[in-house]
Amino acid sequence: MRATVSFDRNLPLIGVNEKGQHTFFDGKLDPSIPAIYASPMEIMLQSLAACSMMDIIAIIGKMRKELVTLDASLKAARAENHPKVFTSIHVSFRMCSPDCTKADIDKAVGLSMEKYCSVAAMLKASGCKLTWDTKVVAE
Repeated sequence: MRATVSFDRNLPLIGVNEKGQHTFFDGKLDPSIPAIYASPMEIMLQSLAACSMMDIIAIIGKMRKELVTLDASLKAARAENHPKVFTSIHVSFRMCSPDCTKADIDKAVGLSMEKYCSVAAMLKASGCKLTWDTKVVAE
């Protein structure tokens, strides 16, 4: 896996992966200029949900269940001193399905967060406490 990130006099930073896909990173270097894009830490937080959701979608599919929607809401705490790493993250997963049970989503989320999600594994290795809850809404 390869990527580049470039700065050209002004934010945002522009990341390009080896497939040529772009990611924009912003920040508040000048408080008078509002950020247009997410910060690297915000993108890391969103990446946890996206990585886990990719696993969950695949696992639910292997269960031969129908997934209509899947949403994740995240709440994170960071260290007060630099580097201000994530110390805890709670993810609330909400899915809409005509045939999934709470046990199905609990199993899928557990497998993702404890075994398959690479982002979760990296965050846990840094000492971040990961917790989650789930909710199923019938279609």
